[in-house]
Amino acid sequence: MQGTVVKSTGSWYTVRTADNKRIDCKLKGRIRTQNLKSTNPVVVGDWVTIETGQDGTGVIANIEPRKNYIIRKSINLSKQSHIIAANVDRAFLIVTLRMPETPLEFVDRFLIVAEAYSIPVCLVFNKVDIYTAEELDILANLEKIYQTIGYQTIRTSTHGTGIEELKQLLHGSTSVIAGLSGAGKSSLINAVDPTLHVRVGDISEYHRSGKHTTTYAEMIELKGGGDIIDTPGIKGFGLIHIEKEELYHFFPEIFRISSQCLFHNCRHINEPGCAVIKAVQSGQISASRYNNYLNIMSDSHNKYR
Repeated sequence: MQGTVVKSTGSWYTVRTADNKRIDCKLKGRIRTQNLKSTNPVVVGDWVTIETGQDGTGVIANIEPRKNYIIRKSINLSKQSHIIAANVDRAFLIVTLRMPETPLEFVDRFLIVAEAYSIPVCLVFNKVDIYTAEELDILANLEKIYQTIGYQTIRTSTHGTGIEELKQLLHGSTSVIAGLSGAGKSSLINAVDPTLHVRVGDISEYHRSGKHTTTYAEMIELKGGGDIIDTPGIKGFGLIHIEKEELYHFFPEIFRISSQCLFHNCRHINEPGCAVIKAVQSGQISASRYNNYLNIMSDSHNKYR
C-alpha cells in the first residue's frame, strides 16, 4: 500500500493513503540504517510503501525517490543533515523585521538551499501591522531587492493584510512553511483556514524571540484544497552538500553576471576583471546579498550555521 507521510514525531509516522485513511506506522529496521547521514531518514512529504498489520498500524517498508527537499545541517550532529520536508511544490519563508528579527543571512541561506533543489520560494513579510514608517521603508527596500532577483514577495498580518493572496498561493499545491521561531507561522495558517486551530505560541520577552510551538513537522490539509507542511521554528540554517566553488550558482543574480568575469574560475571575491564586484559597486547586485555570499564563502560568520 502506498501513501504520503503527513506527520512525524520521531518514532511514529502517520501515513495518508490514496483513499484518505491515516495509518500510524513504525520504520522498518533496515531503513533506519540505510541513511545514517541524515538524522531523519523519513520526513513529512515522503512518498512511501507500507505494510499493515492486524492491529491497524503499519510499517514503512520503502521510501520512493524524492523530487526535492529542504535540507540543513543538523544542530545536534555537525556531520549529519536534517531534512525539513520533501516533495514540495513551493516554499514560503516567513520573514519579520522584529519580534523576532529575521537576519538576512538566514533568508539567503534558505534561498540557497531552495535554489539548489529547484524549489520556488515566496518571501512572506509578516507582522506588517506593527511596523513603524521607518521599518516599512526598510521592508520596501527588501522587497525591491528580492523581487529584482526574481523572488515573489507578499506582505501579511493576521489582521487581514495579504491573507487572501496567501490563501490563493497555497491553494491546490503542497507547500512548506518555514521561519524563525516566533515569526508567526501558526497564526498565519490559522488566518488562512480558521478551522485548523493550530496552536500559537508567545514571544519571549527576554530574548524578543519566539518559543517553539510546533514541535514536529505535520502536513495539514486546507479546507479549500492544498496541503501545508508546518515545520518547527528554526533557530539556524547551516548549509550542507554545497561546495564553496559552486555557491555562486545559487545566487541567481551573481550567477547571471558571472559569465562576464575575466576568469572562468572567478570566486567573485577579489579577482581582477570580476564582473560581479563591478555589479555590486554599481548597485546592480545588492550589497547585503553580496556580503552574505562572502560571509558564507569565508566561513567566518558561524552564528546561523
